[in-house]
Amino acid sequence: MSADSIRGVKLSSVTLPLKTAISDAKVFTGRQKPMTEVAFLFAEISTEQGLEGIGFSYSKRAGGPAQFAHAKEVAEGLIGEDPNDIGRLITKLQWAGASVGRSGLATQALAAVDIALYDLKAKRADLPLAKLLGAHRDSVRTYNTSGGFLNASLEEVKERASRSVEEGIGGIKIKVGLPDNAEDIRRVRGVREHIGDEVPLMVDANQQWDRSTALRMGRRLEEFDLVWIEEPLDAYDVEGHARLTQTLDTPIATGEMLASVAEHERLIHGGACDIIQPDAPRVGGITQFMRLLTFADQKGLDLAPHFAMEIHLHLAACYPREPWVEHFDWLDPLFNERLETQDGRMLIPDRPGLGITMSEQARAWTVDSVEFGKL
Repeated sequence: MSADSIRGVKLSSVTLPLKTAISDAKVFTGRQKPMTEVAFLFAEISTEQGLEGIGFSYSKRAGGPAQFAHAKEVAEGLIGEDPNDIGRLITKLQWAGASVGRSGLATQALAAVDIALYDLKAKRADLPLAKLLGAHRDSVRTYNTSGGFLNASLEEVKERASRSVEEGIGGIKIKVGLPDNAEDIRRVRGVREHIGDEVPLMVDANQQWDRSTALRMGRRLEEFDLVWIEEPLDAYDVEGHARLTQTLDTPIATGEMLASVAEHERLIHGGACDIIQPDAPRVGGITQFMRLLTFADQKGLDLAPHFAMEIHLHLAACYPREPWVEHFDWLDPLFNERLETQDGRMLIPDRPGLGITMSEQARAWTVDSVEFGKL
């Protein structure tokens, strides 16, 4: 096959409204307002040979328009390039915006492009992305998060947990970190008794405990046989997380808030978790995520990527150790396809690439867009 070249790039800023205002511990500690929407940056790339790739990044609360603005400044540099040279192209875009660094918002803006290029490459090979990258399995353990937020009553959380298990989702995660520690324990106990000992259960404090509270709560939570305690401390408190990892029997999970591979390296080398939770859109896309997996595997860590199951299902399938993927139904309106769950696992779709296409509803929610070249 002769060399291909990028003909067109389209960037879209899409705002997804949530059905219910969402609250985790950060709301109850007064640090954030309830979340009512999620901002997405979509990148669509087309080539002279007629192939198309799609990728996305996102921001909860602030940052979405800024991601779009940064991508808009550098994306034109893709036109005329060979889409197969993903590493070279991402490096080119990094240098185009070098003054704002290689982490955080700038990295997240490039993630949408990186993911779109991988989607396109897998479609060229007529393979699901997981197969292109080198899968270890055809399905991944999955757990539900979207039903366990703190804005829901305990009875609502229990009802949603039952529904998730009935839908073939394997585990249940609920939010903790309320100012009232006793209420956290009451909710965890209520869910554990409701779903039984055989269903995997996780909790997530969303960084809202200090070191002493995290240690005390970690010890109190031991009786519930949790799969992990997530983000008990500030995301950048490597030393504090390392102490919990060494002291508690329950595994510690963290990493979702980190915005570069370098930040994850510090976490990993500091022995600060048992389970690493990187987010491909936040660390710069698939290129960076796969680098991170090598470090994590070398340290013997388990993997549970954060959010964006449409992307992370494929990446988790490539990890040598049995991972988890987080099930969120929030993004369903954005895509024409649905991921299948069965017997506690999420199945890799047989569609080429990521296996997703933007819905007409997603197009309708577009608040800004720009095109380079010819789509």
